[in-house]
Amino acid sequence: MGADTNKKRLVRNTMYLYILTFSSYFFSLITVPYQTRILGPEFYGKIGFSMALIAYFRLIIDFGFILSATADVSQHREDRQRVSMIYSHVFYAKCLLVCVSGIMLFCLCSKISFLQMDIWLYMLTFLSVVMQAMMPDFLYRGMENMRFITVRVLAVQILFTGCVFIFLKEPSQYYFIPLFTLIGNVIAWFIVERHIRSKWKIKLEKIQFSQVYNAMKNSFPFFVSRIAGTVYQVTNTLFIGWFYSPSSAVVGYYTGADRLVGTAKSMFSPIADSLYPYMIKNRDFRLLRKWLLLIMPPTIIACIVIGIFAKPLMSLLMGPAFYEAGAILQLLLPIVVLTPLVYLLGFPVLSPMGLAKHANTSTIAAAIFQFCALGIIFVSGFFSITALCIITVCSQSLVVFYRLIVVMKYRKQFQEKVAEYE
Repeated sequence: MGADTNKKRLVRNTMYLYILTFSSYFFSLITVPYQTRILGPEFYGKIGFSMALIAYFRLIIDFGFILSATADVSQHREDRQRVSMIYSHVFYAKCLLVCVSGIMLFCLCSKISFLQMDIWLYMLTFLSVVMQAMMPDFLYRGMENMRFITVRVLAVQILFTGCVFIFLKEPSQYYFIPLFTLIGNVIAWFIVERHIRSKWKIKLEKIQFSQVYNAMKNSFPFFVSRIAGTVYQVTNTLFIGWFYSPSSAVVGYYTGADRLVGTAKSMFSPIADSLYPYMIKNRDFRLLRKWLLLIMPPTIIACIVIGIFAKPLMSLLMGPAFYEAGAILQLLLPIVVLTPLVYLLGFPVLSPMGLAKHANTSTIAAAIFQFCALGIIFVSGFFSITALCIITVCSQSLVVFYRLIVVMKYRKQFQEKVAEYE
Protein backbone atom coordinates (compact mmCIF):
# COMPACT_ATOMS: atom_id res chain seq x y z
CA MET A 1 0.00 0.00 0.00
CA GLY A 2 1.46 3.35 -1.08
CA ALA A 3 2.28 6.34 1.06
CA ASP A 4 -0.52 8.42 -0.54
CA THR A 5 -3.08 5.77 0.33
CA ASN A 6 -1.83 5.63 3.90
CA LYS A 7 -2.09 9.41 4.20
CA LYS A 8 -5.62 9.37 2.79
CA ARG A 9 -6.57 6.72 5.33
CA LEU A 10 -4.96 8.84 8.07
CA VAL A 11 -6.95 11.92 7.03
CA ARG A 12 -10.20 9.93 6.81
CA ASN A 13 -9.60 8.26 10.16
CA THR A 14 -8.73 11.60 11.78
CA MET A 15 -11.94 13.11 10.38
CA TYR A 16 -14.11 10.36 11.86
CA LEU A 17 -12.29 10.53 15.18
CA TYR A 18 -12.98 14.25 15.23
CA ILE A 19 -16.65 13.66 14.46
CA LEU A 20 -16.80 11.00 17.18
CA THR A 21 -15.06 13.17 19.76
CA PHE A 22 -16.75 16.43 18.91
CA SER A 23 -20.20 14.89 18.68
CA SER A 24 -19.73 13.75 22.27
CA TYR A 25 -18.67 17.19 23.41
CA PHE A 26 -21.18 18.95 21.15
CA PHE A 27 -24.10 17.14 22.75
CA SER A 28 -22.43 17.56 26.11
CA LEU A 29 -22.29 21.32 25.59
CA ILE A 30 -25.97 21.23 24.67
CA THR A 31 -27.04 19.21 27.70
CA VAL A 32 -24.58 20.48 30.34
CA PRO A 33 -26.01 24.04 30.47
CA TYR A 34 -29.45 22.49 30.91
CA GLN A 35 -28.14 20.09 33.57
CA THR A 36 -26.35 22.82 35.52
CA ARG A 37 -29.43 25.06 35.51
CA ILE A 38 -31.72 22.24 36.67
CA LEU A 39 -29.33 20.65 39.18
CA GLY A 40 -27.37 23.68 40.43
CA PRO A 41 -23.72 23.55 41.62
CA GLU A 42 -24.46 21.18 44.54
CA PHE A 43 -26.17 18.34 42.63
CA TYR A 44 -24.01 18.87 39.56
CA GLY A 45 -21.03 18.51 41.90
CA LYS A 46 -22.37 15.11 42.96
CA ILE A 47 -22.42 14.01 39.33
CA GLY A 48 -18.86 15.31 38.85
CA PHE A 49 -17.60 13.54 41.97
CA SER A 50 -19.18 10.22 40.96
CA MET A 51 -17.67 10.47 37.47
CA ALA A 52 -14.24 11.22 38.97
CA LEU A 53 -14.44 8.24 41.31
CA ILE A 54 -15.63 5.83 38.63
CA ALA A 55 -13.00 7.12 36.18
CA TYR A 56 -10.42 5.11 38.12
CA PHE A 57 -12.40 1.95 37.51
CA ARG A 58 -12.75 2.85 33.83
CA LEU A 59 -8.97 3.02 33.59
CA ILE A 60 -8.63 -0.31 35.37
CA ILE A 61 -11.10 -1.98 33.00
CA ASP A 62 -9.51 -0.49 29.90
CA PHE A 63 -6.04 -1.43 31.26
CA GLY A 64 -4.25 0.40 28.47
CA PHE A 65 -5.73 -1.84 25.75
CA ILE A 66 -6.82 1.21 23.76
CA LEU A 67 -3.09 1.68 23.06
CA SER A 68 -1.59 -1.81 23.20
CA ALA A 69 -4.43 -3.60 21.38
CA THR A 70 -4.70 -0.79 18.81
CA ALA A 71 -1.03 -1.28 17.96
CA ASP A 72 -1.46 -5.09 17.74
CA VAL A 73 -4.49 -4.82 15.47
CA SER A 74 -2.74 -2.22 13.29
CA GLN A 75 0.22 -4.55 12.74
CA HIS A 76 -1.93 -7.66 11.98
CA ARG A 77 -5.05 -6.15 10.44
CA GLU A 78 -4.84 -8.36 7.32
CA ASP A 79 -4.92 -11.56 9.43
CA ARG A 80 -8.52 -11.75 10.70
CA GLN A 81 -7.84 -14.90 12.75
CA ARG A 82 -5.06 -13.08 14.59
CA VAL A 83 -7.31 -10.06 15.08
CA SER A 84 -10.02 -12.33 16.51
CA MET A 85 -7.51 -13.66 19.02
CA ILE A 86 -6.50 -10.12 20.02
CA TYR A 87 -10.18 -9.22 20.40
CA SER A 88 -10.78 -12.32 22.54
CA HIS A 89 -7.81 -11.61 24.82
CA VAL A 90 -9.03 -8.07 25.43
CA PHE A 91 -12.67 -9.07 25.93
CA TYR A 92 -11.97 -11.74 28.55
CA ALA A 93 -9.38 -9.57 30.29
CA LYS A 94 -11.91 -6.75 30.58
CA CYS A 95 -14.57 -9.14 31.92
CA LEU A 96 -12.15 -10.16 34.67
CA LEU A 97 -11.31 -6.53 35.44
CA VAL A 98 -15.02 -5.62 35.57
CA CYS A 99 -15.58 -8.23 38.28
CA VAL A 100 -12.61 -7.01 40.32
CA SER A 101 -13.65 -3.37 39.93
CA GLY A 102 -17.26 -4.08 40.89
CA ILE A 103 -16.19 -5.79 44.11
CA MET A 104 -13.86 -2.91 44.95
CA LEU A 105 -16.58 -0.30 44.39
CA PHE A 106 -19.11 -2.21 46.48
CA CYS A 107 -16.64 -2.45 49.35
CA LEU A 108 -15.92 1.30 49.15
CA CYS A 109 -19.62 2.18 49.16
CA SER A 110 -20.20 -0.13 52.12
CA LYS A 111 -17.41 1.37 54.24
CA ILE A 112 -17.56 5.12 53.42
CA SER A 113 -20.69 6.83 54.70
CA PHE A 114 -21.04 9.65 52.15
CA LEU A 115 -20.63 7.11 49.32
CA GLN A 116 -23.24 4.84 50.90
CA MET A 117 -25.74 7.71 50.89
CA ASP A 118 -25.58 7.86 47.07
CA ILE A 119 -24.79 4.22 46.34
CA TRP A 120 -27.23 4.02 43.41
CA LEU A 121 -25.59 7.01 41.76
CA TYR A 122 -22.19 5.33 41.91
CA MET A 123 -23.52 1.96 40.79
CA LEU A 124 -25.35 3.43 37.79
CA THR A 125 -22.28 5.47 36.86
CA PHE A 126 -20.13 2.35 37.18
CA LEU A 127 -22.42 0.27 34.94
CA SER A 128 -22.52 3.00 32.29
CA VAL A 129 -18.72 3.16 32.33
CA VAL A 130 -18.47 -0.64 32.11
CA MET A 131 -20.51 -0.69 28.91
CA GLN A 132 -18.44 2.14 27.47
CA ALA A 133 -15.18 0.40 28.38
CA MET A 134 -16.35 -2.85 26.76
CA MET A 135 -16.77 -1.15 23.40
CA PRO A 136 -14.07 -2.55 21.04
CA ASP A 137 -12.81 0.88 19.98
CA PHE A 138 -9.32 -0.53 19.59
CA LEU A 139 -10.49 -2.66 16.65
CA TYR A 140 -11.74 0.33 14.69
CA ARG A 141 -8.70 2.42 15.57
CA GLY A 142 -6.29 -0.36 14.66
CA MET A 143 -8.12 -1.03 11.39
CA GLU A 144 -8.12 2.74 10.82
CA ASN A 145 -11.82 2.47 10.00
CA MET A 146 -13.87 4.68 12.33
CA ARG A 147 -16.88 5.36 10.09
CA PHE A 148 -19.27 2.73 11.46
CA ILE A 149 -18.66 3.28 15.14
CA THR A 150 -18.84 7.06 14.66
CA VAL A 151 -22.29 6.93 13.05
CA ARG A 152 -23.68 4.53 15.66
CA VAL A 153 -22.30 6.45 18.64
CA LEU A 154 -23.66 9.67 17.16
CA ALA A 155 -27.15 8.15 17.02
CA VAL A 156 -26.94 7.02 20.64
CA GLN A 157 -25.82 10.48 21.77
CA ILE A 158 -28.86 12.00 20.09
CA LEU A 159 -31.01 9.55 22.05
CA PHE A 160 -29.31 10.50 25.34
CA THR A 161 -29.71 14.22 24.66
CA GLY A 162 -33.41 13.80 23.97
CA CYS A 163 -33.92 11.83 27.19
CA VAL A 164 -32.20 14.51 29.27
CA PHE A 165 -34.38 17.32 27.93
CA ILE A 166 -37.58 15.27 28.16
CA PHE A 167 -37.20 13.63 31.59
CA LEU A 168 -34.76 15.71 33.71
CA LYS A 169 -36.94 18.31 35.43
CA GLU A 170 -35.75 18.69 39.04
CA PRO A 171 -32.56 18.31 41.14
CA SER A 172 -33.71 15.08 42.81
CA GLN A 173 -33.54 13.36 39.40
CA TYR A 174 -29.76 13.75 39.14
CA TYR A 175 -29.36 9.97 38.88
CA PHE A 176 -31.07 10.16 35.46
CA ILE A 177 -27.73 11.31 33.99
CA PRO A 178 -25.85 8.01 34.52
CA LEU A 179 -29.06 6.04 33.82
CA PHE A 180 -29.54 7.54 30.36
CA THR A 181 -25.81 7.15 29.67
CA LEU A 182 -26.06 3.46 30.60
CA ILE A 183 -29.03 2.89 28.26
CA GLY A 184 -27.24 4.59 25.37
CA ASN A 185 -24.01 2.64 25.94
CA VAL A 186 -25.85 -0.70 26.07
CA ILE A 187 -27.52 0.01 22.73
CA ALA A 188 -24.23 1.12 21.16
CA TRP A 189 -22.40 -1.96 22.44
CA PHE A 190 -24.92 -4.41 20.94
CA ILE A 191 -24.86 -2.62 17.57
CA VAL A 192 -21.05 -2.55 17.39
CA GLU A 193 -20.65 -6.16 18.51
CA ARG A 194 -23.06 -7.29 15.81
CA HIS A 195 -21.16 -5.28 13.21
CA ILE A 196 -17.71 -6.75 13.92
CA ARG A 197 -19.15 -10.27 13.74
CA SER A 198 -21.22 -9.85 10.58
CA LYS A 199 -19.01 -7.44 8.61
CA TRP A 200 -15.48 -8.31 9.68
CA LYS A 201 -16.10 -11.92 10.78
CA ILE A 202 -14.34 -11.25 14.05
CA LYS A 203 -15.63 -13.36 16.91
CA LEU A 204 -14.65 -14.64 20.34
CA GLU A 205 -12.18 -17.51 20.26
CA LYS A 206 -11.45 -20.15 22.86
CA ILE A 207 -8.35 -19.11 24.75
CA GLN A 208 -6.44 -20.07 27.86
CA PHE A 209 -6.10 -17.99 31.00
CA SER A 210 -2.35 -17.75 30.39
CA GLN A 211 -3.08 -15.91 27.13
CA VAL A 212 -5.27 -13.40 28.97
CA TYR A 213 -2.52 -12.97 31.55
CA ASN A 214 0.09 -12.34 28.85
CA ALA A 215 -2.17 -9.78 27.15
CA MET A 216 -2.57 -7.92 30.44
CA LYS A 217 1.15 -8.18 31.14
CA ASN A 218 2.01 -6.68 27.74
CA SER A 219 -0.54 -3.90 28.22
CA PHE A 220 0.50 -3.06 31.77
CA PRO A 221 3.01 -0.30 30.81
CA PHE A 222 0.26 1.38 28.76
CA PHE A 223 -2.12 1.03 31.71
CA VAL A 224 0.38 2.73 34.02
CA SER A 225 0.81 5.54 31.51
CA ARG A 226 -2.94 6.01 31.02
CA ILE A 227 -3.78 6.02 34.70
CA ALA A 228 -0.88 8.33 35.51
CA GLY A 229 -1.89 10.69 32.73
CA THR A 230 -5.48 10.88 34.01
CA VAL A 231 -4.61 11.17 37.68
CA TYR A 232 -4.59 14.95 37.83
CA GLN A 233 -8.12 15.33 36.46
CA VAL A 234 -9.99 12.76 38.53
CA THR A 235 -7.82 13.07 41.63
CA ASN A 236 -8.40 16.81 41.79
CA THR A 237 -12.17 16.32 41.93
CA LEU A 238 -11.81 13.60 44.56
CA PHE A 239 -9.59 15.81 46.74
CA ILE A 240 -12.03 18.71 46.45
CA GLY A 241 -15.00 16.47 47.20
CA TRP A 242 -13.23 14.89 50.17
CA PHE A 243 -12.20 18.30 51.52
CA TYR A 244 -15.49 20.16 50.99
CA SER A 245 -17.95 17.18 50.61
CA PRO A 246 -19.31 15.90 47.26
CA SER A 247 -22.44 18.08 47.53
CA SER A 248 -20.45 21.32 47.97
CA ALA A 249 -20.91 24.09 45.40
CA VAL A 250 -17.11 24.24 45.08
CA VAL A 251 -17.13 20.73 43.58
CA GLY A 252 -19.72 21.91 41.09
CA TYR A 253 -17.63 24.97 40.18
CA TYR A 254 -14.54 22.88 39.58
CA THR A 255 -16.51 20.23 37.65
CA GLY A 256 -17.96 22.90 35.38
CA ALA A 257 -14.59 24.53 34.67
CA ASP A 258 -12.88 21.18 34.22
CA ARG A 259 -15.59 20.12 31.77
CA LEU A 260 -14.76 23.07 29.52
CA VAL A 261 -11.04 22.34 29.77
CA GLY A 262 -11.76 18.71 28.87
CA THR A 263 -13.79 19.85 25.89
CA ALA A 264 -10.87 21.98 24.69
CA LYS A 265 -8.42 19.10 25.21
CA SER A 266 -10.65 16.82 23.15
CA MET A 267 -9.80 18.92 20.10
CA PHE A 268 -6.33 17.38 20.07
CA SER A 269 -7.11 13.79 21.02
CA PRO A 270 -8.30 12.65 17.56
CA ILE A 271 -5.09 13.90 15.97
CA ALA A 272 -2.94 11.93 18.42
CA ASP A 273 -5.20 8.86 18.24
CA SER A 274 -5.11 8.70 14.45
CA LEU A 275 -1.41 9.56 14.22
CA TYR A 276 -0.46 6.79 16.64
CA PRO A 277 -1.13 3.76 14.37
CA TYR A 278 -0.04 5.78 11.32
CA MET A 279 3.31 6.70 12.90
CA ILE A 280 3.94 3.12 13.97
CA LYS A 281 3.72 1.98 10.35
CA ASN A 282 5.14 5.03 8.51
CA ARG A 283 7.26 7.10 10.96
CA ASP A 284 6.46 10.32 9.11
CA PHE A 285 7.93 12.77 11.63
CA ARG A 286 7.75 15.71 9.23
CA LEU A 287 3.95 15.42 9.16
CA LEU A 288 3.84 15.46 12.93
CA ARG A 289 5.92 18.66 13.10
CA LYS A 290 3.52 20.29 10.65
CA TRP A 291 0.60 19.41 12.94
CA LEU A 292 2.33 21.08 15.88
CA LEU A 293 3.09 24.25 13.92
CA LEU A 294 -0.52 24.36 12.76
CA ILE A 295 -2.06 23.79 16.18
CA MET A 296 -0.05 25.79 18.70
CA PRO A 297 -0.54 29.46 17.63
CA PRO A 298 -4.38 29.41 17.47
CA THR A 299 -4.49 27.42 20.72
CA ILE A 300 -2.47 30.05 22.59
CA ILE A 301 -4.54 32.93 21.19
CA ALA A 302 -7.85 31.21 22.00
CA CYS A 303 -6.78 30.51 25.60
CA ILE A 304 -5.79 34.16 26.13
CA VAL A 305 -9.17 35.38 24.87
CA ILE A 306 -11.13 32.82 26.93
CA GLY A 307 -9.08 33.70 30.02
CA ILE A 308 -10.05 37.37 29.72
CA PHE A 309 -13.76 36.58 29.55
CA ALA A 310 -13.76 33.43 31.72
CA LYS A 311 -16.29 34.50 34.36
CA PRO A 312 -19.01 35.85 32.05
CA LEU A 313 -18.39 32.85 29.78
CA MET A 314 -19.08 30.41 32.62
CA SER A 315 -22.17 32.39 33.59
CA LEU A 316 -23.42 32.33 30.01
CA LEU A 317 -22.78 28.63 29.41
CA MET A 318 -23.75 27.14 32.77
CA GLY A 319 -25.93 29.73 34.41
CA PRO A 320 -25.36 32.69 36.78
CA ALA A 321 -24.71 30.32 39.70
CA PHE A 322 -21.44 29.29 37.99
CA TYR A 323 -20.01 32.81 37.57
CA GLU A 324 -17.28 32.21 40.18
CA ALA A 325 -16.20 29.06 38.35
CA GLY A 326 -14.58 31.40 35.84
CA ALA A 327 -11.70 32.02 38.24
CA ILE A 328 -10.99 28.28 38.26
CA LEU A 329 -11.18 28.15 34.48
CA GLN A 330 -8.55 30.91 34.23
CA LEU A 331 -6.15 28.89 36.38
CA LEU A 332 -6.67 25.70 34.33
CA LEU A 333 -6.33 27.20 30.83
CA PRO A 334 -2.51 26.70 30.61
CA ILE A 335 -3.27 22.96 30.56
CA VAL A 336 -5.05 23.43 27.23
CA VAL A 337 -1.93 25.08 25.77
CA LEU A 338 0.23 22.19 26.98
CA THR A 339 -2.12 19.45 25.75
CA PRO A 340 -1.01 19.30 22.06
CA LEU A 341 2.60 18.90 23.21
CA VAL A 342 1.63 16.27 25.78
CA TYR A 343 -0.33 14.24 23.23
CA LEU A 344 1.91 14.48 20.18
CA LEU A 345 5.24 14.19 22.01
CA GLY A 346 3.96 11.04 23.68
CA PHE A 347 3.33 7.73 21.94
CA PRO A 348 3.03 9.17 18.37
CA VAL A 349 6.67 10.35 18.59
CA LEU A 350 8.34 8.15 21.17
CA SER A 351 6.90 4.77 20.10
CA PRO A 352 8.25 4.89 16.52
CA MET A 353 11.62 5.93 17.96
CA GLY A 354 11.62 2.87 20.23
CA LEU A 355 11.31 5.07 23.31
CA ALA A 356 7.74 4.34 24.43
CA LYS A 357 8.95 3.67 27.97
CA HIS A 358 9.77 7.37 28.32
CA ALA A 359 6.17 8.30 27.51
CA ASN A 360 5.13 6.09 30.41
CA THR A 361 7.89 7.34 32.71
CA SER A 362 7.03 10.99 32.11
CA THR A 363 3.37 10.51 33.08
CA ILE A 364 4.34 8.43 36.10
CA ALA A 365 6.75 11.13 37.27
CA ALA A 366 4.06 13.79 36.84
CA ALA A 367 1.52 11.67 38.71
CA ILE A 368 3.91 11.14 41.62
CA PHE A 369 4.57 14.88 41.74
CA GLN A 370 0.82 15.56 41.65
CA PHE A 371 0.01 13.13 44.46
CA CYS A 372 2.87 14.26 46.68
CA ALA A 373 2.16 17.97 46.22
CA LEU A 374 -1.58 17.55 46.82
CA GLY A 375 -0.91 15.35 49.84
CA ILE A 376 1.42 17.94 51.36
CA ILE A 377 -1.01 20.86 51.03
CA PHE A 378 -3.92 18.67 52.14
CA VAL A 379 -2.22 17.43 55.30
CA SER A 380 -0.62 20.78 56.14
CA GLY A 381 -3.94 22.62 55.92
CA PHE A 382 -2.92 24.81 52.95
CA PHE A 383 -5.31 23.10 50.55
CA SER A 384 -7.15 25.49 48.22
CA ILE A 385 -8.53 25.49 44.69
CA THR A 386 -5.81 27.93 43.59
CA ALA A 387 -2.99 25.76 44.94
CA LEU A 388 -4.56 22.67 43.39
CA CYS A 389 -4.78 24.27 39.94
CA ILE A 390 -1.18 25.54 40.07
CA ILE A 391 0.08 22.08 41.02
CA THR A 392 -1.92 20.61 38.12
CA VAL A 393 -0.36 22.98 35.59
CA CYS A 394 3.11 22.20 36.98
CA SER A 395 2.54 18.45 36.68
CA GLN A 396 1.52 18.77 33.02
CA SER A 397 4.52 21.02 32.36
CA LEU A 398 6.74 18.31 33.83
CA VAL A 399 5.41 15.82 31.25
CA VAL A 400 6.22 18.18 28.37
CA PHE A 401 9.72 19.05 29.62
CA TYR A 402 10.61 15.41 30.24
CA ARG A 403 9.54 14.37 26.73
CA LEU A 404 11.31 17.30 25.12
CA ILE A 405 14.54 16.39 26.92
CA VAL A 406 14.24 12.79 25.69
CA VAL A 407 13.66 13.93 22.09
CA MET A 408 16.64 16.30 22.30
CA LYS A 409 18.83 13.60 23.76
CA TYR A 410 18.02 11.21 20.92
CA ARG A 411 17.72 13.92 18.24
CA LYS A 412 20.44 12.39 16.10
CA GLN A 413 18.53 9.13 15.84
CA PHE A 414 15.36 11.18 15.33
CA GLN A 415 16.91 13.04 12.38
CA GLU A 416 18.11 9.79 10.84
CA LYS A 417 14.61 8.38 10.95
CA VAL A 418 13.21 11.58 9.41
CA ALA A 419 15.75 11.42 6.59
CA GLU A 420 14.94 7.75 6.00
CA TYR A 421 11.22 8.33 5.51
CA GLU A 422 11.26 11.64 3.65
